[in-house]
Amino acid sequence: MASVAGKKSGLVWAVHISVLVLVVLWLLPTAGLFISSFRTADQIASSGWWSSLFPQEQNLVVRTAAPSAQKQEGSLYVLSGNILADNKASAEMNISAWGTSSRAISQYVPGETADLGENGRVTLQANGDYRVESSVEFTGSRGPRLFVTATVPPKFTLDNYRHVLLSGSTTDSMANAFFNTLTVTIPATIIPILIAAFAAYALAWMEFPGRALLIAAVVALLVVPLQLALIPLLRLHLAIGIGKGYLGVWLAHTGFGLPLAIYLLRNYMVGLPRDIIECAKVDGATDFQIFTRIILPLSFPALASFAIFQFLWTWNDLLVAKVFLIDATGETTVMTNQIVELLGTRGGNWEILATAAFVSMAVPLAVFFAMQRYLVRGLLAGSVKGG
Repeated sequence: MASVAGKKSGLVWAVHISVLVLVVLWLLPTAGLFISSFRTADQIASSGWWSSLFPQEQNLVVRTAAPSAQKQEGSLYVLSGNILADNKASAEMNISAWGTSSRAISQYVPGETADLGENGRVTLQANGDYRVESSVEFTGSRGPRLFVTATVPPKFTLDNYRHVLLSGSTTDSMANAFFNTLTVTIPATIIPILIAAFAAYALAWMEFPGRALLIAAVVALLVVPLQLALIPLLRLHLAIGIGKGYLGVWLAHTGFGLPLAIYLLRNYMVGLPRDIIECAKVDGATDFQIFTRIILPLSFPALASFAIFQFLWTWNDLLVAKVFLIDATGETTVMTNQIVELLGTRGGNWEILATAAFVSMAVPLAVFFAMQRYLVRGLLAGSVKGG
Protein backbone atom coordinates (compact mmCIF):
# COMPACT_ATOMS: atom_id res chain seq x y z
CA MET A 1 0.00 0.00 0.00
CA ALA A 2 2.92 2.31 0.61
CA SER A 3 3.88 2.00 -3.03
CA VAL A 4 0.32 2.63 -4.16
CA ALA A 5 0.16 5.77 -2.05
CA GLY A 6 3.29 7.09 -3.74
CA LYS A 7 5.57 6.59 -0.75
CA LYS A 8 8.83 4.70 -0.86
CA SER A 9 9.06 1.65 1.34
CA GLY A 10 11.74 1.21 3.98
CA LEU A 11 13.50 -1.39 1.81
CA VAL A 12 13.87 1.11 -1.04
CA TRP A 13 15.36 3.69 1.31
CA ALA A 14 17.73 1.05 2.71
CA VAL A 15 18.91 0.18 -0.81
CA HIS A 16 19.46 3.85 -1.68
CA ILE A 17 21.40 4.50 1.51
CA SER A 18 23.52 1.38 0.99
CA VAL A 19 24.36 2.44 -2.56
CA LEU A 20 25.24 5.93 -1.35
CA VAL A 21 27.56 4.51 1.33
CA LEU A 22 29.28 2.27 -1.22
CA VAL A 23 29.74 5.19 -3.61
CA VAL A 24 31.28 7.34 -0.88
CA LEU A 25 33.57 4.52 0.27
CA TRP A 26 34.74 4.03 -3.32
CA LEU A 27 35.00 7.72 -4.17
CA LEU A 28 36.98 8.97 -1.16
CA PRO A 29 40.15 6.89 -1.74
CA THR A 30 40.02 7.70 -5.46
CA ALA A 31 39.72 11.42 -4.78
CA GLY A 32 42.51 11.17 -2.21
CA LEU A 33 44.87 9.54 -4.71
CA PHE A 34 43.97 12.05 -7.41
CA ILE A 35 44.57 15.11 -5.21
CA SER A 36 47.72 13.68 -3.61
CA SER A 37 49.21 13.05 -7.05
CA PHE A 38 49.36 16.84 -7.58
CA ARG A 39 50.92 17.65 -4.19
CA THR A 40 54.54 17.85 -3.14
CA ALA A 41 56.23 15.56 -0.63
CA ASP A 42 56.29 18.31 2.01
CA GLN A 43 52.57 19.00 1.62
CA ILE A 44 51.68 15.31 1.91
CA ALA A 45 53.88 14.93 5.01
CA SER A 46 52.40 17.96 6.76
CA SER A 47 48.67 17.68 5.99
CA GLY A 48 45.98 15.39 4.59
CA TRP A 49 44.60 15.64 1.08
CA TRP A 50 41.24 16.90 2.39
CA SER A 51 42.93 20.13 3.55
CA SER A 52 44.84 20.74 0.31
CA LEU A 53 42.58 23.63 -0.74
CA PHE A 54 43.39 25.63 2.40
CA PRO A 55 46.59 27.36 3.55
CA GLN A 56 48.80 25.10 5.66
CA GLU A 57 51.44 25.76 8.30
CA GLN A 58 54.84 24.14 7.87
CA ASN A 59 57.83 24.06 10.18
CA LEU A 60 61.07 24.56 8.26
CA VAL A 61 64.72 24.43 9.21
CA VAL A 62 66.62 27.02 7.18
CA ARG A 63 70.00 28.69 7.08
CA THR A 64 71.15 32.16 6.17
CA ALA A 65 73.71 32.79 3.48
CA ALA A 66 77.21 31.40 4.03
CA PRO A 67 79.84 33.60 5.74
CA SER A 68 81.51 34.03 2.36
CA ALA A 69 78.60 36.33 1.40
CA GLN A 70 79.13 38.75 4.32
CA LYS A 71 79.63 42.45 3.81
CA GLN A 72 81.29 44.95 6.10
CA GLU A 73 79.27 48.07 6.95
CA GLY A 74 81.38 50.29 9.18
CA SER A 75 82.33 48.26 12.23
CA LEU A 76 79.68 45.57 11.57
CA TYR A 77 79.80 42.43 9.49
CA VAL A 78 76.42 41.81 7.82
CA LEU A 79 74.68 38.84 6.18
CA SER A 80 71.44 39.74 4.43
CA GLY A 81 69.02 38.27 1.94
CA ASN A 82 65.78 36.32 1.82
CA ILE A 83 65.66 33.17 3.91
CA LEU A 84 63.04 31.57 1.65
CA ALA A 85 64.95 32.21 -1.57
CA ASP A 86 68.25 31.12 -0.03
CA ASN A 87 66.71 27.75 0.91
CA LYS A 88 64.74 27.30 -2.33
CA ALA A 89 61.40 27.54 -0.56
CA SER A 90 58.25 28.98 -2.08
CA ALA A 91 58.30 32.76 -2.28
CA GLU A 92 54.55 32.72 -1.55
CA MET A 93 55.16 31.57 2.04
CA ASN A 94 54.38 33.94 4.86
CA ILE A 95 56.38 33.51 8.07
CA SER A 96 54.20 33.68 11.20
CA ALA A 97 56.80 32.77 13.85
CA TRP A 98 60.46 31.83 14.09
CA GLY A 99 63.17 30.85 16.53
CA THR A 100 66.87 30.09 16.89
CA SER A 101 66.52 26.84 18.84
CA SER A 102 64.70 23.58 18.13
CA ARG A 103 63.25 23.79 21.64
CA ALA A 104 61.62 27.16 20.93
CA ILE A 105 60.83 27.34 17.24
CA SER A 106 58.11 29.98 17.75
CA GLN A 107 59.94 32.22 20.22
CA TYR A 108 59.87 35.30 18.01
CA VAL A 109 57.41 36.95 15.65
CA PRO A 110 58.42 38.55 12.35
CA GLY A 111 60.18 41.88 12.83
CA GLU A 112 61.77 40.98 16.17
CA THR A 113 65.51 40.67 16.71
CA ALA A 114 67.08 37.59 18.31
CA ASP A 115 70.45 37.39 20.02
CA LEU A 116 72.77 34.78 18.52
CA GLY A 117 75.48 35.15 21.14
CA GLU A 118 78.94 35.12 19.53
CA ASN A 119 77.30 35.21 16.10
CA GLY A 120 75.66 38.58 16.73
CA ARG A 121 71.96 39.17 16.27
CA VAL A 122 69.40 38.43 13.55
CA THR A 123 66.18 40.10 12.44
CA LEU A 124 63.65 38.21 10.30
CA GLN A 125 60.66 39.68 8.48
CA ALA A 126 57.39 37.98 7.51
CA ASN A 127 58.35 37.86 3.81
CA GLY A 128 61.65 36.10 4.61
CA ASP A 129 64.01 39.06 4.48
CA TYR A 130 66.69 38.79 7.14
CA ARG A 131 69.68 40.70 8.43
CA VAL A 132 72.40 39.18 10.59
CA GLU A 133 74.83 41.61 12.26
CA SER A 134 78.00 40.89 14.20
CA SER A 135 80.89 42.95 15.49
CA VAL A 136 83.30 40.17 14.54
CA GLU A 137 83.80 38.52 11.21
CA PHE A 138 81.65 35.46 10.45
CA THR A 139 83.59 32.22 10.07
CA GLY A 140 82.83 28.67 8.97
CA SER A 141 81.17 27.27 5.87
CA ARG A 142 77.49 27.67 6.81
CA GLY A 143 75.34 30.50 8.06
CA PRO A 144 73.31 30.55 11.30
CA ARG A 145 70.42 28.07 11.51
CA LEU A 146 66.86 29.30 12.03
CA PHE A 147 63.54 27.58 12.64
CA VAL A 148 60.54 29.16 10.94
CA THR A 149 56.81 28.50 10.97
CA ALA A 150 55.40 29.54 7.62
CA THR A 151 51.91 29.59 6.11
CA VAL A 152 51.91 27.92 2.72
CA PRO A 153 49.14 28.73 0.22
CA PRO A 154 47.46 25.87 -1.68
CA LYS A 155 49.72 24.68 -4.46
CA PHE A 156 49.49 21.90 -7.01
CA THR A 157 52.16 20.67 -9.38
CA LEU A 158 52.54 18.43 -12.42
CA ASP A 159 56.11 17.49 -11.50
CA ASN A 160 54.99 14.12 -10.11
CA TYR A 161 53.45 13.16 -13.45
CA ARG A 162 56.50 14.39 -15.34
CA HIS A 163 58.68 12.24 -13.12
CA VAL A 164 56.51 9.15 -13.36
CA LEU A 165 55.73 9.34 -17.09
CA LEU A 166 58.54 11.30 -18.73
CA SER A 167 61.64 10.96 -16.55
CA GLY A 168 62.92 7.80 -18.25
CA SER A 169 64.02 6.44 -14.88
CA THR A 170 64.35 2.66 -14.84
CA THR A 171 62.94 2.46 -11.31
CA ASP A 172 60.25 5.17 -11.27
CA SER A 173 59.00 5.51 -14.86
CA MET A 174 55.57 4.05 -15.59
CA ALA A 175 55.67 4.76 -19.34
CA ASN A 176 57.13 1.40 -20.40
CA ALA A 177 54.87 -0.48 -17.98
CA PHE A 178 51.86 1.46 -19.30
CA PHE A 179 52.42 0.31 -22.89
CA ASN A 180 53.23 -3.23 -21.73
CA THR A 181 49.91 -3.31 -19.87
CA LEU A 182 48.06 -2.12 -22.98
CA THR A 183 49.84 -4.82 -25.00
CA VAL A 184 48.57 -7.43 -22.56
CA THR A 185 45.08 -6.07 -21.96
CA ILE A 186 43.77 -5.27 -25.44
CA PRO A 187 44.37 -8.72 -27.03
CA ALA A 188 43.41 -10.47 -23.77
CA THR A 189 40.05 -8.69 -23.97
CA ILE A 190 39.35 -9.10 -27.68
CA ILE A 191 40.38 -12.77 -28.09
CA PRO A 192 38.00 -14.29 -25.50
CA ILE A 193 35.13 -12.13 -26.78
CA LEU A 194 35.62 -13.44 -30.33
CA ILE A 195 35.79 -17.07 -29.24
CA ALA A 196 32.99 -16.79 -26.67
CA ALA A 197 30.63 -15.08 -29.11
CA PHE A 198 30.80 -18.01 -31.55
CA ALA A 199 30.47 -20.55 -28.73
CA ALA A 200 27.56 -18.71 -27.12
CA TYR A 201 25.64 -18.59 -30.40
CA ALA A 202 26.15 -22.31 -30.92
CA LEU A 203 24.99 -23.13 -27.39
CA ALA A 204 21.99 -20.79 -27.67
CA TRP A 205 20.60 -21.45 -31.16
CA MET A 206 22.22 -24.51 -32.72
CA GLU A 207 20.96 -28.04 -32.02
CA PHE A 208 23.66 -30.70 -31.63
CA PRO A 209 24.30 -33.70 -29.33
CA GLY A 210 25.86 -32.88 -25.98
CA ARG A 211 24.84 -29.23 -25.93
CA ALA A 212 23.39 -29.48 -22.43
CA LEU A 213 26.58 -31.13 -21.14
CA LEU A 214 28.68 -28.35 -22.62
CA ILE A 215 26.51 -25.72 -20.92
CA ALA A 216 26.87 -27.56 -17.62
CA ALA A 217 30.65 -27.73 -18.11
CA VAL A 218 30.82 -23.98 -18.72
CA VAL A 219 28.87 -23.31 -15.52
CA ALA A 220 31.14 -25.70 -13.60
CA LEU A 221 34.27 -23.95 -14.86
CA LEU A 222 33.03 -20.66 -13.39
CA VAL A 223 33.76 -21.90 -9.87
CA VAL A 224 37.25 -23.32 -10.56
CA PRO A 225 39.92 -21.10 -8.89
CA LEU A 226 42.44 -19.95 -11.44
CA GLN A 227 45.24 -20.48 -8.89
CA LEU A 228 44.79 -24.25 -9.31
CA ALA A 229 45.63 -24.03 -13.00
CA LEU A 230 48.58 -21.62 -12.92
CA ILE A 231 51.46 -24.05 -12.44
CA PRO A 232 50.10 -26.86 -14.69
CA LEU A 233 49.38 -24.31 -17.40
CA LEU A 234 52.85 -22.77 -17.12
CA ARG A 235 54.40 -26.23 -17.40
CA LEU A 236 52.31 -26.84 -20.51
CA HIS A 237 53.49 -23.55 -22.03
CA LEU A 238 57.11 -24.42 -21.32
CA ALA A 239 56.68 -27.91 -22.71
CA ILE A 240 55.23 -26.76 -26.04
CA GLY A 241 57.70 -23.92 -26.44
CA ILE A 242 55.54 -20.90 -25.62
CA GLY A 243 57.47 -20.03 -22.48
CA LYS A 244 57.06 -16.69 -20.76
CA GLY A 245 55.87 -13.89 -23.04
CA TYR A 246 52.91 -12.02 -24.41
CA LEU A 247 51.48 -15.06 -26.22
CA GLY A 248 51.47 -17.07 -23.01
CA VAL A 249 49.71 -14.39 -20.96
CA TRP A 250 47.14 -13.81 -23.75
CA LEU A 251 46.28 -17.51 -23.82
CA ALA A 252 46.12 -17.67 -20.03
CA HIS A 253 43.75 -14.70 -19.76
CA THR A 254 41.68 -16.10 -22.61
CA GLY A 255 41.32 -19.46 -20.90
CA PHE A 256 40.44 -17.95 -17.52
CA GLY A 257 37.93 -15.51 -19.04
CA LEU A 258 36.11 -17.82 -21.46
CA PRO A 259 33.70 -19.51 -18.99
CA LEU A 260 32.23 -16.20 -17.81
CA ALA A 261 32.15 -14.83 -21.36
CA ILE A 262 30.34 -17.86 -22.78
CA TYR A 263 27.88 -17.98 -19.88
CA LEU A 264 27.08 -14.26 -20.06
CA LEU A 265 26.74 -14.10 -23.85
CA ARG A 266 24.76 -17.32 -24.11
CA ASN A 267 22.24 -16.09 -21.54
CA TYR A 268 21.82 -12.89 -23.49
CA MET A 269 21.55 -14.50 -26.93
CA VAL A 270 19.03 -17.09 -25.83
CA GLY A 271 16.73 -14.27 -24.73
CA LEU A 272 16.65 -12.64 -28.18
CA PRO A 273 13.35 -12.95 -30.12
CA ARG A 274 13.12 -16.35 -31.79
CA ASP A 275 10.98 -14.95 -34.59
CA ILE A 276 13.91 -12.92 -35.94
CA ILE A 277 16.11 -16.01 -36.18
CA GLU A 278 13.40 -18.14 -37.80
CA CYS A 279 12.54 -15.45 -40.34
CA ALA A 280 16.20 -15.14 -41.30
CA LYS A 281 16.44 -18.90 -41.78
CA VAL A 282 13.29 -18.89 -43.92
CA ASP A 283 14.92 -16.21 -46.10
CA GLY A 284 17.88 -18.52 -46.63
CA ALA A 285 20.38 -16.99 -44.24
CA THR A 286 23.14 -19.26 -42.98
CA ASP A 287 24.09 -19.53 -39.31
CA PHE A 288 27.17 -17.44 -39.97
CA GLN A 289 25.11 -14.69 -41.61
CA ILE A 290 22.56 -14.76 -38.79
CA PHE A 291 25.38 -14.55 -36.25
CA THR A 292 27.26 -11.68 -37.87
CA ARG A 293 24.31 -9.59 -39.15
CA ILE A 294 21.66 -10.14 -36.48
CA ILE A 295 23.00 -11.66 -33.26
CA LEU A 296 26.19 -9.64 -32.86
CA PRO A 297 24.56 -6.19 -33.30
CA LEU A 298 21.73 -7.12 -30.93
CA SER A 299 24.19 -8.54 -28.37
CA PHE A 300 26.30 -5.41 -28.03
CA PRO A 301 25.22 -4.71 -24.39
CA ALA A 302 26.37 -8.17 -23.31
CA LEU A 303 29.58 -7.88 -25.29
CA ALA A 304 30.28 -4.49 -23.73
CA SER A 305 29.56 -5.68 -20.19
CA PHE A 306 31.97 -8.59 -20.51
CA ALA A 307 34.54 -6.34 -22.18
CA ILE A 308 34.42 -4.10 -19.09
CA PHE A 309 34.95 -7.04 -16.74
CA GLN A 310 37.73 -8.59 -18.81
CA PHE A 311 39.52 -5.29 -19.37
CA LEU A 312 39.44 -4.37 -15.68
CA TRP A 313 40.58 -7.83 -14.63
CA THR A 314 43.51 -8.04 -17.04
CA TRP A 315 44.54 -4.41 -16.47
CA ASN A 316 44.66 -4.85 -12.68
CA ASP A 317 46.11 -8.36 -12.78
CA LEU A 318 49.40 -9.10 -11.07
CA LEU A 319 49.34 -12.85 -10.42
CA VAL A 320 48.89 -14.07 -14.00
CA ALA A 321 51.44 -11.53 -15.29
CA LYS A 322 53.97 -12.65 -12.66
CA VAL A 323 53.57 -16.29 -13.70
CA PHE A 324 53.29 -16.07 -17.50
CA LEU A 325 54.93 -12.80 -18.56
CA ILE A 326 57.43 -10.98 -16.35
CA ASP A 327 61.00 -12.24 -16.62
CA ALA A 328 64.28 -11.29 -14.99
CA THR A 329 65.01 -8.46 -17.46
CA GLY A 330 61.94 -6.47 -16.41
CA GLU A 331 61.33 -5.37 -20.01
CA THR A 332 57.83 -6.85 -19.97
CA THR A 333 56.78 -5.59 -16.55
CA VAL A 334 53.20 -4.36 -16.20
CA MET A 335 51.86 -1.45 -14.16
CA THR A 336 50.74 -3.50 -11.17
CA ASN A 337 54.20 -5.03 -10.83
CA GLN A 338 55.84 -1.62 -11.30
CA ILE A 339 53.79 -0.23 -8.41
CA VAL A 340 54.83 -3.18 -6.23
CA GLU A 341 58.48 -2.40 -7.01
CA LEU A 342 57.90 1.28 -6.23
CA LEU A 343 56.64 0.27 -2.78
CA GLY A 344 60.10 -1.15 -2.16
CA THR A 345 62.22 1.58 -3.72
CA ARG A 346 59.96 4.55 -3.02
CA GLY A 347 58.06 3.42 0.05
CA GLY A 348 58.33 6.84 1.72
CA ASN A 349 57.64 8.95 -1.37
CA TRP A 350 53.87 9.09 -1.20
CA GLU A 351 53.64 11.67 -3.98
CA ILE A 352 55.29 9.21 -6.41
CA LEU A 353 53.20 6.28 -5.21
CA ALA A 354 49.94 8.25 -5.43
CA THR A 355 50.75 9.43 -8.95
CA ALA A 356 51.70 5.93 -10.12
CA ALA A 357 48.54 4.48 -8.60
CA PHE A 358 46.29 7.05 -10.25
CA VAL A 359 47.99 6.58 -13.62
CA SER A 360 47.18 2.89 -13.25
CA MET A 361 43.55 3.71 -12.37
CA ALA A 362 42.93 6.32 -15.06
CA VAL A 363 42.38 3.99 -18.03
CA PRO A 364 40.03 1.54 -16.21
CA LEU A 365 38.01 4.50 -14.94
CA ALA A 366 37.70 5.90 -18.46
CA VAL A 367 36.65 2.52 -19.86
CA PHE A 368 34.11 1.96 -17.10
CA PHE A 369 32.44 5.35 -17.39
CA ALA A 370 32.42 5.18 -21.19
CA MET A 371 30.66 1.80 -21.25
CA GLN A 372 28.84 1.59 -17.91
CA ARG A 373 25.43 2.22 -19.52
CA TYR A 374 25.71 -1.22 -21.12
CA LEU A 375 26.86 -2.93 -17.93
CA VAL A 376 23.51 -3.41 -16.19
CA ARG A 377 21.72 -4.38 -19.40
CA GLY A 378 24.35 -7.03 -20.08
CA LEU A 379 24.40 -8.40 -16.54
CA LEU A 380 20.62 -8.70 -16.36
CA ALA A 381 20.51 -10.54 -19.67
CA GLY A 382 18.70 -13.83 -19.35
CA SER A 383 17.83 -13.31 -15.72
CA VAL A 384 14.09 -13.51 -16.42
CA LYS A 385 13.85 -15.61 -19.51
CA GLY A 386 16.13 -18.35 -20.76
CA GLY A 387 16.30 -21.26 -23.11
